[in-house]
Amino acid sequence: MNDKKTHQTRRQRISLGIVVAFVVGIVFAAIFNVTLAWTNSEDFCLYCHEMKDNNYREYQNTVHYTNRSGVRAVCADCHVPKEFLPKMWRKLKASNELLHKFLGSIDTTEKFEAKRPELAQNEWRRMKANDSQECRNCHDANSFDFSRQGYRSANQHMEGLAAGQTCIDCHKGLAHKLPPIDQGIGNVVDPNAIPASVFRPAAPAKSE
Repeated sequence: MNDKKTHQTRRQRISLGIVVAFVVGIVFAAIFNVTLAWTNSEDFCLYCHEMKDNNYREYQNTVHYTNRSGVRAVCADCHVPKEFLPKMWRKLKASNELLHKFLGSIDTTEKFEAKRPELAQNEWRRMKANDSQECRNCHDANSFDFSRQGYRSANQHMEGLAAGQTCIDCHKGLAHKLPPIDQGIGNVVDPNAIPASVFRPAAPAKSE
């Protein structure tokens, strides 16, 4: 009799433990998702990254902020992947940006402008490596209607897609001011200027 009662008590404890673990898991998942959504918000970006008086103001004057359709792309739409694992990796790497916020690396406009070429190229490389993943969350080349695009745009898109280029190869400076670009004109030399080949890379060579 005692063995039967002990076994029943043990089963009740196990069942209670499973229920408690399930409830804790749901609560943890809810808190995690709410926190993750908060860290993707514009307010969070402005608070934790040195951008309010620099590239955020630039972004407010672009079509990604105000347009005829009323669809706004916020910071995370362009700088944080939607997929879970790439998103977590991006969040992890962003901790380095928080470190530099506390160090005051770009806490003035002058410091930010001096770092702009480096920061821009870092982001261009990231987007090049992931095939402009964030762009393609909203702009799907497979859904392009070339007949409704201007001749020049349609031609450039078709050529770029055929050559294996990605969005960021051509579409830099859409949301933020470009760093100085070396135009190779005259004897004017800007030590911070980015080579034109970096700004507009050549299309990949076509295989025979």
